Order: sequence, then structure tokens, then C-alpha cells
Amino acid sequence: MTARRAGRRPGNPDTREAILTAARTAFAEKGYDGTSIRAIAAAADVDPALVHHYFGTKDKLFLAAMNSPVDPGEIIPAALAGDPAEIGFRLVRTFLSVWDSPAGKAGVAMLRSALSTEWTARLFREFVTSQVLRRVRSAVDMKPDEAPLRVTLVASQLAGVAMLRYVLRVEPLASAPRETLVAALGPTVQRYIAGDLDGAPPPAP
Repeated sequence: MTARRAGRRPGNPDTREAILTAARTAFAEKGYDGTSIRAIAAAADVDPALVHHYFGTKDKLFLAAMNSPVDPGEIIPAALAGDPAEIGFRLVRTFLSVWDSPAGKAGVAMLRSALSTEWTARLFREFVTSQVLRRVRSAVDMKPDEAPLRVTLVASQLAGVAMLRYVLRVEPLASAPRETLVAALGPTVQRYIAGDLDGAPPPAP
């Protein structure tokens, strides 16, 4: 009979929740980049191998900790692929498609939770920064000194739509056809990604 390692939780249903609790605390307090699988395992009093067993990678653990209904790592690259002049439109269309789907209910819950306390706001901010904005920034050609502002402007536009359309359900935005919003918002998001940001008029021909 093999002896169980002292001081470690065995693999049981409580173990998964213990890992998630430790992960949420670590990600909120130290950020995504400052958190390691080993540190989460130590806080949950489990072997790091169990964390990998239940969740695989740190990205997957973070998504589980956030109760995210979708994986941005799968969705965003598809939206960014293609004609660079149409990225803004594709991002808006993809964003609305996800929120209009059954997964959107979980997205509303995530957004409401993010507004409830400073702790959950920090956790949600880490999600947006590490899982969404970083992927947009790395996949789109932007000047390094402009990229941080550009991607946060994109996020501000989409977050505002999410709040008004799906959480507060302000009309007529709440019931507007998806393609109407794509046509209206796409140019703005495209300008944030690749257009002029200083507000100055274009030079005369």
C-alpha cells in the first residue's frame, strides 16, 4: 500500500474548488503574470501536478477561475485574421456574436460581478488585460508607443456596448440588429486600431 504524501489534499471534488479559490485570490492580488501554478498549488495545499491534472495550463486555469464561457485565445485570432482594413468590423461582429449567443448570459454575470467589489474588479481587469488586450496587441501591427492606448480605446468601446446592450439593456441599442451595430461601431474601432488618434484634420492634398 502506497503512503499518501503528508500535507497534500488527495484528488477529490473539493480539491478542484480549493485550487480555484486559491487561483482567484492569487490572480487578483498578484496579477496574471505574477502568479505561478506552483504558488497556486501551495496556497491550495496540493501538488502542482494536480493543478495541471484538473486545468492543464495557467491560461485554462484562469478561464476556469473567471467562469469564462469562451476562450479568447480561440476567438480573437480568428477575428484578427484577414484584411487589416476590416479588423475593426470583424472585432465588433465577433464580440456581438459571442454576447448574443447563450454564452452571453455568463458574460453578463462576469461583468456584474466585476462591478460588485474592488477585488472582483481587479480580477476582471486581469482577465481583460491578459486574455483579450494582450492578444489584440500582439496580433495587430501597431507602433509600440501607441499600442497601449489603442487597445484600451478598443476595450472602452466594446465594454460600453456590453454594459448598455446586455446589462442595462438600454433601448434602442439593446434590440438593434447586430449588423446595424457592426456598421456603426466598426469604423470607430478601426480608427482606434489603425487610424489617427490626435484629432488633427488630415493634411491638405
